[in-house]
Amino acid sequence: MAKKKMLNAGAGSTVAKRIQPLLSSHDWEEIRLDVDGSVKPDIVGSITDLAKLCRPASFDAIWCSHLMEHLYAHEIHPTFVQFREVLKPDGFALIMSPDLEAVAQHMLTKGLGAVAYVSPAGPIRPLDMIYGHSGAIEQGRHHMAHKTGFSCDRMGNLLLSAGFPTVSVRSANFEVCALALMPEAEDRRIQPQLEPAASTSGRRRPPPRDG
Repeated sequence: MAKKKMLNAGAGSTVAKRIQPLLSSHDWEEIRLDVDGSVKPDIVGSITDLAKLCRPASFDAIWCSHLMEHLYAHEIHPTFVQFREVLKPDGFALIMSPDLEAVAQHMLTKGLGAVAYVSPAGPIRPLDMIYGHSGAIEQGRHHMAHKTGFSCDRMGNLLLSAGFPTVSVRSANFEVCALALMPEAEDRRIQPQLEPAASTSGRRRPPPRDG
């Protein structure tokens, strides 16, 4: 039986710990995409050119962890449309991004310089979540700067307006996590697979197309 293909969009240099439980089932093959060729991805290029880099309906899933905030606001909708184009009819996309509403609350109650959590890259403060990790940018990795941001409502509305019929969104630990399902995707089959990596809750109906 052929393995399912998962596109790890903005993969970086290593497999993220959160995706490992899914890949360890041996049912999945990871295809790594990154704009930085030095991390040796399978596909070198920008997520904004996804439809040019990949064949239509070629992936069963897209894993997109903390990448979309590096795009400009006007690039989000067309990129999500391309997600839908390269996914199979029963596929799904799992997308994570900083939750700016949670960041703002932390900033108001504890201050702009207060550490929110400690990551493998070091302490993360509101400035890092709003503008991008300062340490990485200081090292010359300017593509790590943040150019837009998300709340649960904005993320869900953008995915729905891009044509995904079913979108579930939740917020936890300063992060928006969205699960976007293709028309033939079976929610009951997909959700248990994703539990070890990320959980989702809440369902939204298509909003007015205002981005």
